[in-house]
Amino acid sequence: MKPIASAAVIIGNEILTAKVEELNGAYLIRRLREKGIPLRWMCIVPDEVDAIVEAVSTARSKADCVFTSGGIGPTHDDITVRGVALALGRPVVRDPELERRVIHHYGGKATPEALRLAEVPEGTKLIWRDGIWYPVIHCSGVFLLPGVPQLFRLQLDSVLESMEGAPVHLRSLYLGVGETEVAHVLDQIALAMPHVSIGSYPQFDSSIGYRVKVTVEYSRPEPVNDVIDQLMQKLPAGAVLRVE
Repeated sequence: MKPIASAAVIIGNEILTAKVEELNGAYLIRRLREKGIPLRWMCIVPDEVDAIVEAVSTARSKADCVFTSGGIGPTHDDITVRGVALALGRPVVRDPELERRVIHHYGGKATPEALRLAEVPEGTKLIWRDGIWYPVIHCSGVFLLPGVPQLFRLQLDSVLESMEGAPVHLRSLYLGVGETEVAHVLDQIALAMPHVSIGSYPQFDSSIGYRVKVTVEYSRPEPVNDVIDQLMQKLPAGAVLRVE
């Protein structure tokens, strides 16, 4: 069975203006990789409804599930719920259970602005996690996560617990020669085995101890090992420093 694919939309003016360092995208990539869920597309957009609608629509066209980061809150620039609802063609409604929890959380300080936190796209399912009073908002394959990195990580783990991925088998070769000296071999093998992902990554820091890292990955180990064997046979003598 083909594994599910994912996409991500990172939302926030503060990221695009360097007021805040973007950390959630890198964490998401790493966790999806560990889980075996391919990430097909990612973008960063400002706190603008039209930009969010366009990005979420594009993400949904490329993947089975979409993760958003940021724009979940009670202030004027927290418009992710509205943007996602428009992208899905659904109205924004107030969820009774979420409203009850917002009121309980804020007590006497549950202002009309705080109650914006109870607004969700119609048809939303709420994913709760012990120890966190606010849930993940999930609607039609779109998971709305907070922008605060600590909360994002906890909420992401809540989502990934219920997802099944496919293992990725990865091996790497470290070469003592440049890409121009091995490109013809990589081209030949990649053409013959297009289903296997082969990557070539040069580096220019002599203290690292190698010049090119070649990665080979696939969902099963046999094709990976086959490609490694071919590379070992066809690369120039002495080019491979080590294999992992």
